[in-house]
Amino acid sequence: METEFGFLMKILVTGATGYVGSKLIPELVKAGHQTTCMVRNRSRLGEQALVGARLVQADALDGNSLLPALDNIDVAYYLIHSMAGGKAGFAARDRHAARNFARAAKQAGVQRIIYLGGLSSHTSRASAHLKSRHETGTVLREFGPPVTEFRAGIIVGNGSVSFEMIRYLTERLPVMICPRWVITRTQPIAINNVLEYLLASLDVPESVGEIIEIGGATVETYRSMMLIYARTRGLRRWLLRVPVLTPRLSSYWLNLVTPIPAAIARPLIEGLRTEVVCTSASARRLFPAIRPSSYTEAVEAALQRPVPDGSFQPLFPQNATHASVRREGLISDVRQASVNASAEQVFAVLRGLGGNRGWLYANILWQLRGWVDGLLGGVGMRRGSDCNGPLKTGGYVDFWRAEQVISPRSIVLRAEMKVPGRAWLQFLVSPEAEGQTRLSCWAWFEPRGLAGEIYWWLLYPIHYLIFRGMVRAIQTRSEHPLRFLAPACPEG
Repeated sequence: METEFGFLMKILVTGATGYVGSKLIPELVKAGHQTTCMVRNRSRLGEQALVGARLVQADALDGNSLLPALDNIDVAYYLIHSMAGGKAGFAARDRHAARNFARAAKQAGVQRIIYLGGLSSHTSRASAHLKSRHETGTVLREFGPPVTEFRAGIIVGNGSVSFEMIRYLTERLPVMICPRWVITRTQPIAINNVLEYLLASLDVPESVGEIIEIGGATVETYRSMMLIYARTRGLRRWLLRVPVLTPRLSSYWLNLVTPIPAAIARPLIEGLRTEVVCTSASARRLFPAIRPSSYTEAVEAALQRPVPDGSFQPLFPQNATHASVRREGLISDVRQASVNASAEQVFAVLRGLGGNRGWLYANILWQLRGWVDGLLGGVGMRRGSDCNGPLKTGGYVDFWRAEQVISPRSIVLRAEMKVPGRAWLQFLVSPEAEGQTRLSCWAWFEPRGLAGEIYWWLLYPIHYLIFRGMVRAIQTRSEHPLRFLAPACPEG
């Protein structure tokens, strides 16, 4: 079943909680490889993220912890990056970690290391960040087993720090004062293409010992990337270039406008001043079947993600009554309650929401929102509900369309009212102890531009009151159904 290179292998993925690692793991498991995730802290990786992989705890900065993790491993993916720690001296930590890992991998009999590093041009001075990426590859080759080193520039996908920087800047700023690096050439690559290369290299022994530059189908500038993103989102943006913004000032500005910490933003911006364009054809020679996407295609793929996003669920404490999180351009606000009723009883109440039956709490506010929507040319509340049997996928209730109805587990409603972005209302029902059910109400919003940001924060106090009251009302009706005479939709 296993060979030196190819077929099914025993694989270790380091940096399993990072952006690329977390997306690579399910692909390896799907391909049938015995996959082990290496993390420094077990609590940072939930069971949902493992998707059938094994979990080990080890730290590349602690050489003694590595040998057990590398035992009986054929191939190790090295995806560790110290800059994410946000502390000075990341280059020295990267060298130390790589040396420890390489020596331990060689001692454990690992056949090969696959490393994802950074792309930089031979014609421009590399930043400290990119130099560190290259030094890491050199250290791995010097002290460890054979290495395949991929070098990539900006990775385009939800969760990539570079892409999130482009997203937040473009979404939030109609007019941007930009430093000179906005005209630096770069060759962004879609996350799906990165995963294709990383997976395909397992079955291409000719890639061993190679340094392979990978990039997308188009060469862009940071200016063009922001304008293409804006066009894809239907936003109008103006970029004004000035010569006076230093990397330090740019990092502070980035920290103010985006969630990216200044400690990460500064070395990142230093790297943005370096031209990163592929100069080698080795990727085409070794992997002729891979067809890289253009930047526009990569952005479109990122923006077409499914919402609601199941990866958000592990971020919320199970017993919290209220929690909120924002990442990857999405806002999710959650209300939860433990209900002394069966899942079927709770679901019956959820199925009866809206229309003539109302929303159980602050109905005047729901009607006011529908009236405003009608004035703006939206569907308003005039449709009532599609009461031809129980609510089903594709049906409607007031200004919501049912995207998913799975009895007695979940309902997903997508907003069809006029709103500067996209919005969903999700109900999750899950049995707990005997006779008890966990009810979760998720309000999802994907703001579009500055108007979407303003809309969310202006209405947040109202949403806070409405959803808190509605969850309590659903809880009460589920626990005491005989107290209320609200009719449900007929069964047919």
